[in-house]
Amino acid sequence: MYGIIFSILAVFMAIFAMFIRMKAMKRPASVRKILIPPVAMSTGFLMFVYPPVREITSLEIIEAFSVGVLFSVILIKTSAFEIRENDVFMKRSKLFPFILTGLLVIRVLFKLIFGIHFEFEVLAGMFFILAFGMILPWRIAMYYKYKEVKQQLDDQRSSKKQNTWHVQTENPTP
Repeated sequence: MYGIIFSILAVFMAIFAMFIRMKAMKRPASVRKILIPPVAMSTGFLMFVYPPVREITSLEIIEAFSVGVLFSVILIKTSAFEIRENDVFMKRSKLFPFILTGLLVIRVLFKLIFGIHFEFEVLAGMFFILAFGMILPWRIAMYYKYKEVKQQLDDQRSSKKQNTWHVQTENPTP
């Protein structure tokens, strides 16, 4: 019963995340907006203070993190920045909602398949590690992509400043 409830909640959270990401693409990107999500998400590691969650083995941690890194490759490949309105914006990806939905479906399938083999707390810990393994490399890659586009924008701005001629007319003395 709990599995169904949490799967439904995961679907609503994914839809909410899609709307937030689409809305965020309308505003300029910044280093802060890119790096805060993994930092904020890292507080979730406090769940491992709860003893039943600590039953996760080292191998399960490595497996969950590795699957997250594999999923992050898809997000890294489809995330890009562009210069618009004299600022850096995240490019809209038509694939993003489908990728997020696909990752959610895979997650729910994993939960249904492996949920009978793991305690609920261990499974929650594994999915958290998977999600962190996905968001951390994605956001690091986004940071480097952002820095490249930001440098291009700065180069454009500096070249425009250099190309403007300041012509001063002399005041001839009569």
